[in-house]
Amino acid sequence: MKHDNRKKTKGETIDEATTRPGTPDAEPETPEAGEARLAEGPGAAAGAEPEIDYKDRWLRTEAELQTYRRRARRDIDEARRSAEESVLLELVAWLDDLERAVASANEGGAEPSWSAGVSLLLQKGRESLERFGVTAVDPVKQPFDPNFHEAILEIDAPPGSEPGTVVQVVHKGYRRGDRALRPARVVVARAAAGA
Repeated sequence: MKHDNRKKTKGETIDEATTRPGTPDAEPETPEAGEARLAEGPGAAAGAEPEIDYKDRWLRTEAELQTYRRRARRDIDEARRSAEESVLLELVAWLDDLERAVASANEGGAEPSWSAGVSLLLQKGRESLERFGVTAVDPVKQPFDPNFHEAILEIDAPPGSEPGTVVQVVHKGYRRGDRALRPARVVVARAAAGA
């Protein structure tokens, strides 16, 4: 594009100002044509960008925010439940130790008052667990469920037991609601080799 260094007259400046942008050699626009173009609106110009839909953007942003809030709430609930379960597992281990202490005291001929005192502590601990929704699992003669049981041994089914059922509990299990807090370690019956 060549630059014209000569001094422009007032008429030339007006003509340049009334030509449409993007068309350097176009005819000058008349005032009536310019008013008509302005009346058509900004979207009527050729190559104009589509109109921005702010309501749609707002609705999408609101939906994303609600999704984020739900996810954050779920993460917080999961973290809280995990923290509670870790503390409850410690309490369960403590109660297991008390049960072994009472059994050992009864077998060893300890003083009955001592054994009764430890039994009271054990009972109070069980009641505390029940307030948090924790219950002991006794799966003997029930079908093996991998969600609540951990098989440590499989033996031939003794008389009166079905294959796939629990025949002995080695380590007591606990559940909280519909989830296993600690799976029970069990011995499971299997079909006899000759059957």
